[in-house]
Amino acid sequence: MKIHLRQIPAQGLHLDGDEDCPIHDLEAEGIRCAGPTHYNIDVGVAGGALWARGSLSQPVELRCVSCLENFVHDIQVPAFAVHTELRGPETVDLTPFIREDLLLNLPAHPRCDVDGNRVCKPKQSKSVEQDTKRKLDWSALDKLKIENR
Repeated sequence: MKIHLRQIPAQGLHLDGDEDCPIHDLEAEGIRCAGPTHYNIDVGVAGGALWARGSLSQPVELRCVSCLENFVHDIQVPAFAVHTELRGPETVDLTPFIREDLLLNLPAHPRCDVDGNRVCKPKQSKSVEQDTKRKLDWSALDKLKIENR
């Protein structure tokens, strides 16, 4: 999202809209964009710097750590804020700042039932089979006769 500095009036500018997803390169990590990034920000120029504050939201498709099913999660950044020095005469690109805030607000262990809209059904583990196999393994060791010297 590029901001043209000459289009910002002295009292600031309100921007509300959608942009392409800035985290589309995370598909290899199991994170897929499910729509555009929505922004609602105010921007202004003061003291040789650009400031921006507002909110962001980005729908993404994640994999639940419990049931391993994909689900759509809406990353919310309610307090997006940037203050950066002006380095060029024309534009400032806010995309790296937006990307960073979205990544920082990704859940570390995504669960499909975190918002209460779904009921997560964890995959059944094979613990009963594993316990039976372990008992059989130990029983073979219990039969072992070791002589003390």
